[in-house]
Amino acid sequence: MQERILVTGGLGFIGSHFVELALSKGYFVINVDKMTYAIREDLDFEKHKNYRFVKRDICDLRRLPDNIKYIVNFAAESHVDNSIRDNSAFFHSNVRGVYNLLELVRKTPKEKRPVFVQISTDEVYGDILNGSFEETDRLAPSNPYSATKAAADQLVLGWTRTHGLRTRICRSSNNYGFGQRAEKLIPKTMKLAIKNQKVGVHGDGTYTREWTFVGDNCHGIMCVMEKGLDGEIYNISAGEELSNLNVVKTILKVYDRPADLYEFVKDRPGQDVRYSVDSSKIRTLGWKPQMTLEKYLPICKELNEYRRKNMPPGRKEKLLNMLGVYSKRT
Repeated sequence: MQERILVTGGLGFIGSHFVELALSKGYFVINVDKMTYAIREDLDFEKHKNYRFVKRDICDLRRLPDNIKYIVNFAAESHVDNSIRDNSAFFHSNVRGVYNLLELVRKTPKEKRPVFVQISTDEVYGDILNGSFEETDRLAPSNPYSATKAAADQLVLGWTRTHGLRTRICRSSNNYGFGQRAEKLIPKTMKLAIKNQKVGVHGDGTYTREWTFVGDNCHGIMCVMEKGLDGEIYNISAGEELSNLNVVKTILKVYDRPADLYEFVKDRPGQDVRYSVDSSKIRTLGWKPQMTLEKYLPICKELNEYRRKNMPPGRKEKLLNMLGVYSKRT
């Protein structure tokens, strides 16, 4: 029988890439998404015979589809600045939503329970000045977004131990890639560079993040889903560590813009200085990142230029394939 996956939040940035990967591997995907402002508008999954869409808030689900082997939960509010302005939606989706999904799994007969894969974030650990966090390290979230994600992780672990649910948690570093909203640093900087406008950089720009290509992250999540151990946590990071200012300057250079086309802006409350996680555990499962920011940015630049000038036949498709995007795009 064809294996069925329930993906939540599969119209969002990372979730949509995972849906595409799962379909390419022959899974039947049931995608539940409430269609917030963050969904992608360029998807064509409904054309695939192994895809079904359900428009619903995960908090409102009352039963799970029949015969699903896995649940992969991407559904979440994720923009830190939004969580600082108003955290109610973050608690609703990131905590109450996860609680509801866990309860639906718990109420399923044990022999029919799917494996529950929670998509978390490296931000649950808080910041670290030296070294890298391992999966067994304590959680110390610094903002409402990461606090709700940490709470969800704890719910997953509690339901695993008490109720015997089969679960796995993926804690991924900052993602970048095709289809990401311009509220995030890399696409925002590219968008403003095209317009020759300055981008705002928090503080003095020295805050450091690890960057992982969304396609590599999704392959990592797939690896955990297929090969991971129940009750385990897996950090996912390519280990490409750059300061925010370095990222901005790299983009400006690729787009042939002045090196000082940025301005420093006020810090976020509770700003984290540096994120870093040890991803050696997932690498023992056979996962290895393929993309780097250095390779990614010129591809994006050429795709952006496609909108303003003719491109040789097949070139756009080739560029998208280089980014792991295989669906026909409008």
